[in-house]
Amino acid sequence: MREYDIVIVGGGPAGLSAAIKAREDGIESILLLERDRVLGGILNQCIHNGFGLHTFKEELTGPEYADRFVKQLVEKNIEYLPSTIVLNITNDKILTIMNENSIENIKAKAVILAMGCRERPRGSLNIPGYRPAGIYTAGTAQRLINMEGIMPGKEVVILGSGDIGLIMARRMSLEGAKVKVVAELMPYSSGLKRNIVQCLDDYGIPLKLSHTIVEIKGKNRVEGIVIAEVDEKLRTIEGTEEYYSCDTILLSCGLIPENELSNMMGVEIDPVTRGPVVSDNLMTNIDGVFACGNVLHVHDLVDYVSEEAAMAGLFAAKYVKSGMKQGREKIVTIPRDGVRYIVPKYIDKQNENEKITLRFRVLNVYKNKNICVYFNDEKIMTKKKKILAPAEMEQIIIKRDELKKYGELKEIIISVEDAE
Repeated sequence: MREYDIVIVGGGPAGLSAAIKAREDGIESILLLERDRVLGGILNQCIHNGFGLHTFKEELTGPEYADRFVKQLVEKNIEYLPSTIVLNITNDKILTIMNENSIENIKAKAVILAMGCRERPRGSLNIPGYRPAGIYTAGTAQRLINMEGIMPGKEVVILGSGDIGLIMARRMSLEGAKVKVVAELMPYSSGLKRNIVQCLDDYGIPLKLSHTIVEIKGKNRVEGIVIAEVDEKLRTIEGTEEYYSCDTILLSCGLIPENELSNMMGVEIDPVTRGPVVSDNLMTNIDGVFACGNVLHVHDLVDYVSEEAAMAGLFAAKYVKSGMKQGREKIVTIPRDGVRYIVPKYIDKQNENEKITLRFRVLNVYKNKNICVYFNDEKIMTKKKKILAPAEMEQIIIKRDELKKYGELKEIIISVEDAE
């Protein structure tokens, strides 16, 4: 059985960044596993620009962003296996892998989970009607057009205003399709504001908030859809139905962390993020198993994925060198009053990282509010925000020296409050 210091599952932006940082920290024995035939993950089909502004201080396409990390991986001579599927991982870090040549077991001192996320399929959306051809997730349509050269359809309706769906509204328009409407169940968009402007407004594509599909017409191929308005309890309002003829429906209704392997090995999963529960060193409840990127929680910028994954690589390297285990004294992070979740869930008092980044999302759209941070019951930080939205991930950075001033600190609370 082959043995490695660190095995990384996933060769997208998170896995690449973690591998590079672990090598820079002195770990020689690293193996990166990727199920696709090439490295880069979802970035390879994201041919639009907007990547890398934080990381490289310039605007890149997805493939260009990925290529910079792939080149570093090759230059540092980090071993990787493409077209390789992980069939099983045990909690003592033995992985069963399969590729074109063999099935084998490998042993790791530390594992970094970087499998990314997947789109919600139609089956989880309870859309009534038959199952005709012409219904795709937005990511599938993106791959068909950008990588396979296949045009999914000519008359398009998009359900959900996630970023991939918004970007595909523009992409389909540029390829000559007519995008009739984007319907969003919630009273706010789940995509970034810049994508609404650049992908919908600039192309005259209407966005109907608080609307959903109530019927799909057609048996062999989609012929049209009926959408209707919903009330505050997401129930359809009779009399608001509208019919749109179309041959294609794209679903952009959220992303789910890809955590089948995490569940398999007994990693604790947060019911809100649907990703692993981690401490500030990105270690899960299993010693030596780390998680980062979209498998941990869905990010809105790939630059933050790379930043977080680099930290996972450093912490995994530290674990291999020192054998550090979970500390007994932990500070719990608690979302409250408008905050949906916080990552990490715990702050380990024995860790030595100087800065702790708390990333979180809010529950609704809020205007002119304060983000407030409490140590136990004492407010220690207030950050004014003109607008907060679920689509935009927020972050607070806390210095560890500040934590040390509170010897009995048990919890850190983040809330959204009225501006004073």
